[in-house]
Amino acid sequence: MPTMTARKPMSEKTSINFLSKDWRRIARPYARPIATAIIGLSFAVGLSAEDVKAQTNEAELSICVLVPHFKDEYWLSVGYGLEHEAQGHSLDLMFFEAGGYQSRDSQISQLNECAARQVDAILIGAVSSDHPDMLATIRDVSQKLPVFGLVNELHSEDLSGRIGVDWQQMGQVLGDYLALRHPFGSPPKRAVLISGPVESGWAPPLELGLRSGLSDSSIEIVGVFSADTGLRQQLKAVEDAFATIPDIDLLIGSAPAVESTVGLSRVTDMNADVDLVSTYISHTIMRSILNGRVLAVPFDDPVQQGELALNQVLRSLQTGRKGGLEGPTIRLFTHDEKSKMDIPLSPSGYFPEIQ
Repeated sequence: MPTMTARKPMSEKTSINFLSKDWRRIARPYARPIATAIIGLSFAVGLSAEDVKAQTNEAELSICVLVPHFKDEYWLSVGYGLEHEAQGHSLDLMFFEAGGYQSRDSQISQLNECAARQVDAILIGAVSSDHPDMLATIRDVSQKLPVFGLVNELHSEDLSGRIGVDWQQMGQVLGDYLALRHPFGSPPKRAVLISGPVESGWAPPLELGLRSGLSDSSIEIVGVFSADTGLRQQLKAVEDAFATIPDIDLLIGSAPAVESTVGLSRVTDMNADVDLVSTYISHTIMRSILNGRVLAVPFDDPVQQGELALNQVLRSLQTGRKGGLEGPTIRLFTHDEKSKMDIPLSPSGYFPEIQ
């Protein structure tokens, strides 16, 4: 059986919301100058970053976390990683969800709202990697406070750091696995790819890496379907794929797409012989790997990404230095090696408080 990494559960009352919101509103205008003075004095006398952390009143810090949505279980694990790491720091995490990858204007509005609240930093899982309006807003907000990229690629030169993995490598890892399973010269296989929107910061590079990995295989991608990664939208994409493309041997899909296919095969007994691989992890994908319905998934540890993100933000606030790209090592999980799987995901029933 797989190893489930135990993490200390969060109590109902943690130090994350140590100060009342009214008091934070009064204190926040004075917090940054005081913290800056402490940091400057600490470095002048030669204290380390850890010493600075002890000298700085983290109860004054507030951080906005902007995500596309929590309709996808993947983002729940990222949120849990952030809150888990926040224990003991006495800071305020404020979660915002845009509503989906088509909600660019909403996320831009949330960026501006967080800046108006005079928070200390923003973590953004961007719904668009390069839209001019998004990049212009990040440029403007970054003049007031540091902005950090979270999970999704974001092609901005104004970020103070970024946590994530190379999504092209995520696709390459999966493509390499499938090429070993179906090498060039073996019986041909017809595959469809069900992925996220083209404007997202992960779907296009993932497809690029996947196709590179499949270049020496007998697999042909005969159709690509893109939709927001909510379960309903991905289910519609799956239904469209099976309705329009005959003789599908392999479905390569986002976690909600694969979840939808598993559900359809149980209800209708259709497509039960189609092989399934997922492009990223979720709780449902984990269970389907264990029971053998899903063959493989590249694992980028979304919980650890949340933990790394908060650490990078705090380190940057303490030192005044920008961070680079940080992220977990990508691993491939397969049903054949389920006994070696170490899959830390958010606990059952976890859901963050949304602003």
